[in-house]
Amino acid sequence: MAVALKSWKALGTSVHVLTTTGSELGRAEVAVSDVLMDVDATYSRFRDDSELSRLNASAGRPVRVSPLLATAIGTSLRAARLSNGAVDPTVGTAIKLAGYDDDFSRIIEDGGPIALRAWRIPGWQTIRFAELSRSVLLPAGVELDLGSTGKALAADLAASAAHRAVQTGGVLVSLGGDIATAGTPPPGGWRILIAEDSRVAPDSDGQVICVGSGGVATSSTTVRRWTRGGTVLHHIIDPTTGLPTTGPWRTVTVVAASGVDANIAATAAIVQGEAAVDWLTSHHLPARLVENDGTIHYIGPWPDPNGVAA
Repeated sequence: MAVALKSWKALGTSVHVLTTTGSELGRAEVAVSDVLMDVDATYSRFRDDSELSRLNASAGRPVRVSPLLATAIGTSLRAARLSNGAVDPTVGTAIKLAGYDDDFSRIIEDGGPIALRAWRIPGWQTIRFAELSRSVLLPAGVELDLGSTGKALAADLAASAAHRAVQTGGVLVSLGGDIATAGTPPPGGWRILIAEDSRVAPDSDGQVICVGSGGVATSSTTVRRWTRGGTVLHHIIDPTTGLPTTGPWRTVTVVAASGVDANIAATAAIVQGEAAVDWLTSHHLPARLVENDGTIHYIGPWPDPNGVAA
């Protein structure tokens, strides 16, 4: 069975939508686009008019947020709990201070030197979030950045919306390295290219795995990089220092039950460094870890490239 593919750019990254039924690709595309537009308006930190920007500007007083933003915040706090704080949404100010203060396409030029200093970020426990009432209170000076888990959540939501739209077969949504699936996969499973750069075409050369369901996420320090005063920086912040992480892994790919769960684990592993091996093993998560020198390590039952069991 040949899958149908549509690709475009959104949220500052690459979007790939695949369906097992070619005639349903248009419906899937519309459903995914609608979700991504809602996500952009709700929790983009690069839009002054986004709901997240308004929330960050309201630190110090309680704010009732929309269901989508509440879901995104709840997801980010769950990520912080599961990762023991390695993935923390209160890195908003730290990532701005590192130079990532605009859409990535506009920060890649060297903007001159910046003063970096180590400091412990406020921490996710400082957020007061009431899930039922959707009330959020950020302490003064705290800014949320939902970029990591938020993108994976968008992939999960988009895959679910696309599957509801097509009603038959299966769909896969890839959003800048975060992959989510829904419905019945093609025979042998979804063939997924493992790549550090999500901008490469899905049919490019490289390692391929097959998965039947769930999600796959790749986190890397090699792609979203920029230079300030000759210093190379990247977007994955270590919450213990407030600086871009400097651990042994340049790229981590994880297979999990959802795109969000895979992203949490992949990002946490980059931050945790050597400790990630035991953490991933204890959570029974198949993973592929690439050291800074290119050495590759595998944890758990890494998916078979020849297909999933029937």
